[in-house]
Amino acid sequence: MDYSTITITHDGAIDWLCLNRPDQMNTITPLMCDELQHYFEGLERKHAVRVVMLRGAGRAFCAGYDLKAAGPVSAGPVIGMRAQRQVSDVFLRMRRCPQPIICLAHGATTGGGLAFALASDVRIAARDVKFNVAMVKVGLTGCDVGISYFLPRAVGSSIAAEMMMTGRMVTAERALAIGLVSEVVEPAALEAAGRAMAEDMLKTSPMGLRLTKDGLRFNIDAPSLDAAIALEDRGQILCASAGFFEEGISAFLERRTANYPD
Repeated sequence: MDYSTITITHDGAIDWLCLNRPDQMNTITPLMCDELQHYFEGLERKHAVRVVMLRGAGRAFCAGYDLKAAGPVSAGPVIGMRAQRQVSDVFLRMRRCPQPIICLAHGATTGGGLAFALASDVRIAARDVKFNVAMVKVGLTGCDVGISYFLPRAVGSSIAAEMMMTGRMVTAERALAIGLVSEVVEPAALEAAGRAMAEDMLKTSPMGLRLTKDGLRFNIDAPSLDAAIALEDRGQILCASAGFFEEGISAFLERRTANYPD
């Protein structure tokens, strides 16, 4: 598939995925949804890609859905639901892909842009970022494209309710204070901060990194501690049986970089 609203740059084991509608603040369109679905679905079979870096071109990360393209959402329950699912499926595929996603957010990161950030595994923000749940400001609910699932788990129910019920903007400083992001840097340092995070991830074993994303995804909703530990035990023994634990110990004792096959 040839992409026109996103670009993919392969950089060793890192894919740099850039939302590429800078003149429209990278707002989401049906075509962008199709392209993102195609990309994230394909990652399941791309073992050489170990980390995805998600960013936006121009002065904003993503200012949500392009309201000029939103007509089908109001075209009745059948057409409307198809249009809605075309968008929401992107975020499901982001969570299902085995690679961790690092979001580099800057400028307007609103509505669907906030959802992109929340569906990522790690969020690093530039100091100029502004987050909000924009949907509630245009007649819809604040419960959209996974936000009602991700946001309370990231910041707690009270702050999530505030953001989802008011659409208030959240600055970088507050985002860091409430745990919405891991780090805040100057805009010029955003790419370097993301690369440093990715390089630390790449020091882990490939299977270990993928199973860590699986464990976090499943165990956040684990029905019990027993169920969570059962999944953890499985992951540890799979990695140890593959020889990664032995190599990791040797590398640690010999003060060298571990060499993990995949």
